[in-house]
Amino acid sequence: MAADDTAADGIRGTAHGDAPVPLSVLDLVTVGAGRTATDALRTSVGISRLAESRGYHRYWVAEHHSMPGVASSSPAVILAHLAAHTDRIRLGSGGVMLPNHAPLVIAEQFGTLEAMAPGRIDLGLGRAPGTDGATAAALRRTDRLNEGADDFPQQLAELTRFLDDDFPDGHPYRRIHAVPGPVQATSPGGVQSPHRPPVWLLGSSGFSARLAGVLGLPFAFAHHFSAQNTIPALDLYRETFRPSEVLDAPYALIGVSALAADDEKEARRQVLAAALNMVRLRTGRPGLVPTPEEAEAHPFTPMEREFVDSWNANVVHGTPDEVRAGLDDLQKRTGADELMLTANAHSGDVRLRSYELIADVYGLPTPA
Repeated sequence: MAADDTAADGIRGTAHGDAPVPLSVLDLVTVGAGRTATDALRTSVGISRLAESRGYHRYWVAEHHSMPGVASSSPAVILAHLAAHTDRIRLGSGGVMLPNHAPLVIAEQFGTLEAMAPGRIDLGLGRAPGTDGATAAALRRTDRLNEGADDFPQQLAELTRFLDDDFPDGHPYRRIHAVPGPVQATSPGGVQSPHRPPVWLLGSSGFSARLAGVLGLPFAFAHHFSAQNTIPALDLYRETFRPSEVLDAPYALIGVSALAADDEKEARRQVLAAALNMVRLRTGRPGLVPTPEEAEAHPFTPMEREFVDSWNANVVHGTPDEVRAGLDDLQKRTGADELMLTANAHSGDVRLRSYELIADVYGLPTPA
């Protein structure tokens, strides 16, 4: 079955300048020590506008909860804010954690976003909680968390039915409609946008890779925190891919931690601070992203130092030329169709500068 060109065009990006594939942005809306969530959101607006002006393809926001240093608990709200400050760049979730929400609510939220920014919205879905077990239980009003993950294919099917407004006759939800949505076109005098947010599956292992392949959906892999599984997951996705009305061939992007600075030493200082933040998160002490000065003064234990070295081995960082070389090598090794870059640092200015330097080194378009 051939893919619908309109649907595929909402997925596939175009590489600009000398970039081997389209470049995109993943934003965790990080909050540094001494900064506020308001500061972080202002940075997100600044990065999204820079990304749009420099030819980055899409800008995604990731759902996290109960983490002081990550102010992205409500992706739909943030995306509405970014839609008001941009005109062309694709905006989406990277992702919404489906088991945390009723499928109807997600369909309504993203139908509303699609109405705000027609033809620019992506709906990326994950099955992890995006937080610890206790917080997930509070979100879902149950402590039977495995059921949510196990039911992911059924929840995905239900969400897709709401997005397309095509529950079959006799289904208990046949007369329930996600609004804004297709039902408006079938109402007397109704006119509805031809766009529907494309659904992406996100993953850090093989489960979503296989499901995305079987369903013929685009796939996004979290290389930035599961690098050892990247190539096996992408291979599985490609092996199991079946052409669909959405895509006639696999399309996979990978999330990559990347930070460019004007000199190598400064890049190392910045990623050390981000790594210390991860040490604290992984040991149950989540907090604001520390300053580079705090990280340099931190008395790392041998175990912490081992974690930092391992973590930073998968962060592409350094001068712009070094980052370009690292990204080019990663794309060749994985065959990724798109690279989605996430710059984690204490300062919003540092993050903004990183995306600017990467755009420069690849010769991406400059604003008129």
